[in-house]
Amino acid sequence: MLLSEQSYKKIDREVAKYPPDHKESAVMAALAIAQDEKGWLAPEVMQDVADYLGMPAIAVQEVATFYNMYNVKPVGKYKISVCTNLPCALSGGEHAGHYLQEKLGVGYRGTTADGQFTLIEGECMGACADAPVMLVNNKRMCSLMSDSKIDALVEELKK
Repeated sequence: MLLSEQSYKKIDREVAKYPPDHKESAVMAALAIAQDEKGWLAPEVMQDVADYLGMPAIAVQEVATFYNMYNVKPVGKYKISVCTNLPCALSGGEHAGHYLQEKLGVGYRGTTADGQFTLIEGECMGACADAPVMLVNNKRMCSLMSDSKIDALVEELKK
């Protein structure tokens, strides 16, 4: 058992939402819970989730590698996803991404030397009218991200 008792209790609450013979239906929630605790989904963590849900490890890995919100490699304390889908890209997303890359000194999929920030290209976040849009650690949506708002966000996260 690699996760805390509290995490397994959270997973059990997710499993309870499905019929008893479909525990694997809670895999996405279980991966999110594991990632919240560990920071990323190491192979042994994915194996543990698979064992806990009674499913093949490869099926868990397929889910974790398909979706952008799961980290299958270590990331910085703050993972910033910049929406680069066409509507956002045309509405300032491309500029915001370049500005953030220059500000942090890393490219997409890069992590700053101090381990604080990882920058990734994100898929549609469903907020095209608020472009450019960024998502911090899969939980905090940041809209209309001008250069000054990006500066303020980075400074806030550094504290």
